[in-house]
Amino acid sequence: MSELETIAPFAEIVEEIRKAGGEAYRYCYQCGKCDVVCPWNRVRDFSIRRIVWQATLGVPDIEQEDLWRCTTCGSCPSHCPRGVEQIEVGVAVRRVAAGYGAYPDSVKPIRGVTASLGAEGNPLHEPRAKRTSWAEGLGVKPFEEGMELLWFVGCYLCYDPRMKKVARATARLLSRAGVDFGILGEEESCCGESIRKAGQEEVYRALAKRNIRTFIDRGVKRILVSSPHCYHTLRNEYREFMVHFDVVHVAEYLKELVDGGRLKLDAAFPRTVTWHDPCYLGRHNGVYDAPREVLGKLAGLRLVEMRDTRRESLCCGGGGGRIWMETPKEERFSDLRVAQAKAAGAEVLATACPYCITNFEESRLAMGEGEPLEVRDITEILLEALTGGDAS
Repeated sequence: MSELETIAPFAEIVEEIRKAGGEAYRYCYQCGKCDVVCPWNRVRDFSIRRIVWQATLGVPDIEQEDLWRCTTCGSCPSHCPRGVEQIEVGVAVRRVAAGYGAYPDSVKPIRGVTASLGAEGNPLHEPRAKRTSWAEGLGVKPFEEGMELLWFVGCYLCYDPRMKKVARATARLLSRAGVDFGILGEEESCCGESIRKAGQEEVYRALAKRNIRTFIDRGVKRILVSSPHCYHTLRNEYREFMVHFDVVHVAEYLKELVDGGRLKLDAAFPRTVTWHDPCYLGRHNGVYDAPREVLGKLAGLRLVEMRDTRRESLCCGGGGGRIWMETPKEERFSDLRVAQAKAAGAEVLATACPYCITNFEESRLAMGEGEPLEVRDITEILLEALTGGDAS
């Protein structure tokens, strides 16, 4: 890049970034606080500040791998004194890069993910026709207007072998509490959150419009979600289409069921547990207390906190589309988080996010040594306690 390019903004690129929602870069005065709190700097050198500065100049390097590192964890905007909205800036530049097909090698899996979302409505290259295979034998009903709520199951719980266990545990808990719920089955499509953060705005909009049309046609009023990414998108981002739905995350809904006396936690779970706050449940949406309060009602459960907790929770590394990108082993945030859980003396690392569970399971198996650590969704813990060990 020449010095002339460095000092003279490319008006066309600046306008593209502005249209893509990254206009807040103008407020940045390069204090560097974003770099200080960024989890990447625990494993390698990385500067979101540099990306913001390049956007300010109108000369973003759309071929650099750093552009795709951000996990959109929310740490930098939550500490920024100027309200720069680093995530929006980074995603805006990614949209420009995606428009040119400028993907470094580690990011190229996004192309296959995009194709799968277009063809089957999920990022996992699975047929839409198998979206309900996880529910076999559970008696889960299709959603009908007038039911208490629609359970928007989400792609990973529908298809991923590990996360199918979470789907089954959730369905059994809902049934145990007498909740009148249904699912969309093949009519459900990916919420589109992560592909949007990976710069594919049009793919996101197509998925969102399809889901919104289905919600309206089916008379949906209240939606339960298991993924914080679905929660954030349906609750906050679908409003861009001038619609509003009552969206509740499973961690919140479990508290609602317990407080209302519909789910009685007259059971024990005599284990030491630590709770991981998923970025899109905690930092992005402020849900911290509900899961801790629910877990705290199980007799014998000892809840301990890790070093980085609540607003300062350490990202698992899966957001911003990174769940589909290649990350070298020595750069996995999830390894650091698993180590923190062990250091806190936990036997169980609990959370409620499919990306977090996927990454923590990989890290747990890869790290292996030392005291064993289980990774569990909150629904699995409750069901195991209530059924005396049968959480399948």
